[in-house]
Amino acid sequence: MKIKQITSKKRKIFLSAMIALVLIIMAITGKIGNAHKRFLSVATASTGGTYYPMGVGLANIWSHHLKHENIQVTGQSSAGSIENIDLLQKNEAQLAILQSLIAVEAYQGTGNFENHPYQDLRSISMLWPNVEHFVLLDDKIHEETLSDIAGQRFSVGPQASGTEQSTLIILQGVNLSKQNIHPEYLGYGDTISAMRDGRLDGGSLPAGVPASAITDMYASGVPARVLNVTNEQLEKINAIANSWFRFVIEPETYPRQKQPIHTIAQPNILMTSGKIDKKTIYELTKVMFEHQKEVRQIHSAAKYIQLENALKGVSVPLHPGAYQYYREIGLKIPPYLIPPEMTARIR
Repeated sequence: MKIKQITSKKRKIFLSAMIALVLIIMAITGKIGNAHKRFLSVATASTGGTYYPMGVGLANIWSHHLKHENIQVTGQSSAGSIENIDLLQKNEAQLAILQSLIAVEAYQGTGNFENHPYQDLRSISMLWPNVEHFVLLDDKIHEETLSDIAGQRFSVGPQASGTEQSTLIILQGVNLSKQNIHPEYLGYGDTISAMRDGRLDGGSLPAGVPASAITDMYASGVPARVLNVTNEQLEKINAIANSWFRFVIEPETYPRQKQPIHTIAQPNILMTSGKIDKKTIYELTKVMFEHQKEVRQIHSAAKYIQLENALKGVSVPLHPGAYQYYREIGLKIPPYLIPPEMTARIR
């Protein structure tokens, strides 16, 4: 009987030791696997707009199709384009979605980046048009244009965001500034909530169409609408920064929206740093354009992610990886988009 008990104890000890050994091996294997995995982050904006779902959606597609390359991509929320530049420079993000206006300012060292050019900034592709949604409560509307913003409690977007910077330029184009309004600095969802509660009269919410926050505004019965931008206003805005073009939001794009909205838009561009290796960016670009069915399921604005649109509105030179892919498929590339590091080699 004692012999059986001793044997049973030895067996239990042996099994426990084996389980512990297996767990140790699994842990070590996992660490080794992670050591070879490449983690990338794409900086977006606040969650109520289009940047965040687009960034997260692309990250999921990249991660799925580049498993064999040990590449895993995640989307992260941020204050928007201005902060995204900072995240790229600090390598806290390796990819970012930027308004065209902010990308050009950063690369050239103008505007918000006066005397601080970010010359390692590189383009990958235009993604979709960033449509300006200037919303205002119905009882504050008179002309139904941007002029109605004067004197209102108005959110210009989170501080240090691309929304804030582009909004201020647009306001300048219609002879307004922060001094002519009561500015607030809210994200998209918070802007609509504040309007619903009567704490705010309106706000600027640039996004792909349809923007979830705007859909919520119309669907939940907030007595507000999107303002129009006149041709004269567009001309004056572009005289300050030539970045916008006419965009019409068709009727029924949003609940209860019966009339077309004549607004403006600028391109949103997928950007990266010249310090990221050529092969990685090549693979990301290739996957994005060769899995169009999946890309278009991310958001309705993703329908603009097409090769014929890839370079529209892009002014900052391409990353060598994206440049290689476009050359391979025969896309015509303007000289000003050729990566500087490649033109240097040619010389």
